Amino acid sequence: MRIVGIDPGYGRLGVAVIDGSIGHVSLIDACCIETASTSSIPDRLMELSHRFHAVLESHAPEVAAMEKLFFATNRTTAMHVSEARGVLLLACAEHGIPVEEYSPPEVKLAVAGYGDAPKHQVAQMVQHMLHRTADPIPGPDDVLDACAIALTHLHRAPLARMAALGRAKRLPGRTPRP
Repeated sequence: MRIVGIDPGYGRLGVAVIDGSIGHVSLIDACCIETASTSSIPDRLMELSHRFHAVLESHAPEVAAMEKLFFATNRTTAMHVSEARGVLLLACAEHGIPVEEYSPPEVKLAVAGYGDAPKHQVAQMVQHMLHRTADPIPGPDDVLDACAIALTHLHRAPLARMAALGRAKRLPGRTPRP
């Protein structure tokens, strides 16, 4: 399965493409798409769109995994990140790529085994899971976060498929007894 992991942002967008299955995963590409703070928001969003489309065209992922928006204080930043997420969601839709979303605690739990794991522990686990301990993944935290998000989907997708099969096997029209 080829997954593009996305850590959304309008100033810095973390992107990682992984390929494989649980236990056999490889990092295909990882980068940080940055936009100039001196550019207008519409120009920054357009640049994100063009550069993200290029990643999708180059790597043809089967699915996208994106971090859910998680802001508590700065509304302006949250609005701009929401706009960037919209651009990224649209790009995925235009390429026919389904998108799954994960909260930061879900990502930490899937990668480090603890929903409140510190950032350095998540980073260590990502490096280990991608067999990059001798050759660390370059770039800012956004890149490692995108890798963690992609790995989260890799580990959670089989469970989601099993749950969907279980729901599909239920007999139609049958109601449970009290």
